[in-house]
Amino acid sequence: MVRINKLAKDLGFKNSFLIEKCQEYGFVNIKHHANALTDEQVDLLRNKLVKGAEQDVAVKEKPVTPKAKKASAKKASAEKKDEGSVKTVSKETESTVRRRIPLWKQKAREELIKGRWKEVTKVSQQKRPRRFDKRTKEVVSKEKVSVQPTEREEKVTIELPATVKDVSAALGVKAGDIISKLLIGHNIFATINQALDGELIEMIGIEYGVEVELKQAKEDEEEFSLEEEVDRVEDLMPRAPIVTFLGHVDHGKTSLLDSIRKTDIAASESGGITQHIGAYRVETNGKSVVFLDTPGHEAFTAMRARGANATDLVVLVVAADDGVMPQTEEAINHARAANVPIVVAINKVDKPESNVQKVKQQLAALELNPEEWGGKVQMIETSVVTKMGLDALLDGLLLEAEVLELKAVFKKPAKGIVLEAHVHEGRGVIANLLVREGTLRHGDIILCGQAFGRVRAIYNDHGKVIKEAESSTPVAISGLSTCPEAGDKFYVIKDIQKAREIAAKRERKIREVSLSGRQHVTLDNLYQKIEDGQVKEINIILKADFKGSVEVLKKSLEKISTNEVRTKILHSGVGGITETDILLADASDAVVIGFHVVPEDKARTLAEACGVDVRLYKVIYDATNDIKDALEGMLTPDKVEQILGNVEVRKVFKVSKIGNIAGCYVKSGKVLRNSLVRLIRDSVVLYEGKIATLRIVKDDAKEVKAGYECGIKIAGFDDIKVDDVIESYEIQHVARTLTKE
Repeated sequence: MVRINKLAKDLGFKNSFLIEKCQEYGFVNIKHHANALTDEQVDLLRNKLVKGAEQDVAVKEKPVTPKAKKASAKKASAEKKDEGSVKTVSKETESTVRRRIPLWKQKAREELIKGRWKEVTKVSQQKRPRRFDKRTKEVVSKEKVSVQPTEREEKVTIELPATVKDVSAALGVKAGDIISKLLIGHNIFATINQALDGELIEMIGIEYGVEVELKQAKEDEEEFSLEEEVDRVEDLMPRAPIVTFLGHVDHGKTSLLDSIRKTDIAASESGGITQHIGAYRVETNGKSVVFLDTPGHEAFTAMRARGANATDLVVLVVAADDGVMPQTEEAINHARAANVPIVVAINKVDKPESNVQKVKQQLAALELNPEEWGGKVQMIETSVVTKMGLDALLDGLLLEAEVLELKAVFKKPAKGIVLEAHVHEGRGVIANLLVREGTLRHGDIILCGQAFGRVRAIYNDHGKVIKEAESSTPVAISGLSTCPEAGDKFYVIKDIQKAREIAAKRERKIREVSLSGRQHVTLDNLYQKIEDGQVKEINIILKADFKGSVEVLKKSLEKISTNEVRTKILHSGVGGITETDILLADASDAVVIGFHVVPEDKARTLAEACGVDVRLYKVIYDATNDIKDALEGMLTPDKVEQILGNVEVRKVFKVSKIGNIAGCYVKSGKVLRNSLVRLIRDSVVLYEGKIATLRIVKDDAKEVKAGYECGIKIAGFDDIKVDDVIESYEIQHVARTLTKE
């Protein structure tokens, strides 16, 4: 038994060539070079491939003479020396090949060379010397260098935020060159992924002779434009109006809504003040009205603005006893900015001190004219105590809704706005949404801001689980990856992978914008940076139960900061106070503020061990007042000069080794030994300094009152003359209050 590879080696053939011949001769079981051949098969192959080839050629040859044989032998030996010999299996085969080399070359050797030529070519390429590759690469590189570079564009457009890498690609300049230019020319240490501000990008463009046009990144809404279908008129159906209650604090907004809903919401609010946005659906006369209740205090300005922008109608609540207040005007401005109609509810008309006509006059001065005076604004008198005007208010809202002809398409993916979001201990992230269009269903994939996820559960305004929510419906959902920002728009999309990518892209953009907001030191802002270095600040870590509360607290604390003292929010978030918060506060000397949240057990123990100040609050005003007091304590006190007394110089004594001593008479007030003095001559201040010695005759004195004489030596000053006036005064430090500068 002989294997194919062994026989091929002996015969000088390629394995594949020998296998092909085996198949040709009927050896079907021979398919691999490791297959074995029988002795009969080996003999057959030898005869066919070697002897058979010789016999075929011999038959075709003419008989040769001995003379021709000698010439042929000489020619064969010469060709053998030039081309090399072919290896054979036996001596007999060898002698035969030598005798008939020209014929062998024409048949067997030609077949052999043809079969092996490709393989030989591959081997020669693999074993090619490395210097050949190196030489080839050098030639290619020289060819690349010789190519003329393309001309740089004279004007490019760069979308902000942009990194060094983005600017490099837009300008056609190496990133390393830009980094070097920033370091040498601007003293800025930058990396390839660092975001640059617009002014710096424009400056780099000028240095490279390119005009740079900056544009802000487009909103992601266009990413959904392909998925949205054009609404057909026949699909539009009437929807419930969305109504927002706005007004001054303690004018009865929540109580009025509470009376409409017939539930006790106001009692659950800390301090009787609404701290979060709530949304409720009320059925009246067979129709639905959705109410948004927004806080009324000035600290919640941003939340009120968000409520006005998400609404169809605004109910302006004005107390009949207080009248129009600053936050009432603010609410009117928000409603007008949102371009929504206003219905006025004049509340608390049951109080003896109420004055409805005065309220109407004040509103008319703000261009809100009542209908009975020829205007277009409905003004309805209401009372929570007597339930007066509640039905009239609902009817008025439905009337306004009919005029607006509010319609929406229900049979489409939902779209709306995020009202609020917080973290629930058992359910995870809970987001309060207002569905503006379409229908939200259980299992839908939604994207809102940097958050995304699949809707696991839908709760209505009464806390009941529902399967779907149509247009103009307030709901709470679970299943989001993180807390979205209040005011973010949400969309239902088909692909969760796409939602994940868009959320990550938004998060990356927000991070780049925050990084690009950092200003580096230049000659233009150097003085400002030096001033900022002198600013005193309180570091704060802020945790709250709702995202909106975090937002409001941050704005309230920033509002009480001044140019001299300020608050710095190191970290803010939703949820309880954790160990990480305490560790950050310990490392940065920060105060931890918790709003409607408490520290975890481990965090509380760690705070006590590290001495971190943790303050817990339920009402926002208490938190802002405490921080305000702390900031006032950090203010540098005012220096107030207080005149103590006037002294007249009546005689000058010259004492050796001491200098001139003024013999004085205290005309008014008193002179203290450690008081400051200024010497006045002819109403001109000649010198300001301190008293070196104060004596009565020869005894040292702590103070000398009016009507007594004394001797005064002014430290470092001897040019004293008769009739000079010495004014004694002191600098008092008066505590300052925190006022905006």
